[in-house]
Amino acid sequence: MSTRTRFAPSPTGFMHIGNLRTAIFEYLVAKHNGGEFILRIEDTDQNRKVEGAIDFIYNTLKLCHMDIDEGPNNAGKYGPYIQSERLDIYKKYAEWLVEEGHAYYCFCTKETLEEMRKLCDARKVPFMYDGRCSNLSKEEIEEKIKNGEKYVIRQKMPKYGYSIVHDVVYGDVKVENKILEDQILLKSDGYPTYNFANVVDDHLMGITHVIRGNEYLAQTPKYNLLYEAFGWEAPTYIHVPMVLGSDGNKLSKRNGDASFMDLYNEGYLPSAIVNYLVLLGWSPKENQELFTMDELIQAFDEKRISKSPATYDIKKLQWFNQKYIKNLKDDEYLEFIRPFLTHDVSDKSEEWINKLLLIYKDHLSYGKEIDELVNIFFNDEINISKENEEFLNSDEIIPTVINAYREEISNLDDWTIENLAEVINKVKEKTGAKGKLLYMPIRIKISGVEHGPELPDELYLIGKEKVTQRLS
Repeated sequence: MSTRTRFAPSPTGFMHIGNLRTAIFEYLVAKHNGGEFILRIEDTDQNRKVEGAIDFIYNTLKLCHMDIDEGPNNAGKYGPYIQSERLDIYKKYAEWLVEEGHAYYCFCTKETLEEMRKLCDARKVPFMYDGRCSNLSKEEIEEKIKNGEKYVIRQKMPKYGYSIVHDVVYGDVKVENKILEDQILLKSDGYPTYNFANVVDDHLMGITHVIRGNEYLAQTPKYNLLYEAFGWEAPTYIHVPMVLGSDGNKLSKRNGDASFMDLYNEGYLPSAIVNYLVLLGWSPKENQELFTMDELIQAFDEKRISKSPATYDIKKLQWFNQKYIKNLKDDEYLEFIRPFLTHDVSDKSEEWINKLLLIYKDHLSYGKEIDELVNIFFNDEINISKENEEFLNSDEIIPTVINAYREEISNLDDWTIENLAEVINKVKEKTGAKGKLLYMPIRIKISGVEHGPELPDELYLIGKEKVTQRLS
């Protein structure tokens, strides 16, 4: 049987980082085994649905070079791929479970359930539905339905013994059945719960491997009991460790953590994001950090997924992103970085703009960083800090160096980078200055700061008029 995995997000807006990492693992499991990657939309919570979210998901996966084999926008033979379009299917299977004695109608009102919760609080025990509606007679059930009473359908859980979950990452996980609540399968509005819809859809869509966060591991016995009730074979489970923020909490869109599009709009390359995220909780056999998507597909082994939580580190992501930016061809880099340059360049030539952007290619961590880095070329006035003023007065050779630069530059007819490099050599010969005494005085005088790009490039981009004025 062909390997089939599914990515099943809720349509609630941009995709957050933890969700994207799960999608990457699902994609790699499928493609490493020559299988299919399915997109299914879990919209059972209609209150959180965001218009256009399906397109967000498609666009994100496309940017990350993860092609969807089947989904809402490219349906295969297992559709529909949106849960709200499958309500009749869930109803049919929920009612079949009732007929077979694996589920029951529950007519308990909100008030009744609240009373149960208060009683549990008073006893200092966790709330768990007590199963009272499972004892209703067939006649009582028919009468309540006839009277229009609202109901849900609950799964009838065993109260004794154990359930064992076989997981690729965590091995065999044993859970006592008595702690499993009679979970709701079908809500009173006709929508399925997340757990029930997943089981029905995964079976009907031929999903062979289910990859998800390890916070769902404790719920998995309920899934397996449903599979047993239906007489279906359970999929292979791969529960992956959580991604934690620097504060030790799980990354979450609800907590305001960055989404993929937040990072993309900041100037992080999708390939760098994918490369970084796949290494959060997975390690390759070889000591390799940078991967193309094809290399990841070839190398990925789900047995090398860690059990321990991974910590999301923006500095490490920036390191990856810098490597990917550096590896871009010059024309690709210019196309990528130009939208992030917001300074007014209407009076600049294309050659000047491209030169400015290219000198920072090997130093950028992310796209938006370019604006701050190039500030020195757009400031009409410069401010020299007290520390730098002290440096300019720290050695008697410094005024001589500055005067030598001013003289050489004033006599320069052809303003090219090559000629400016020669100017530096001449100043060195004239003054005997070297190291920071040769470079820092002129940097401070022309830009106000002691560091920057290569000095000939910096001089060339600031321009002869401004350089001469500032040296004077």
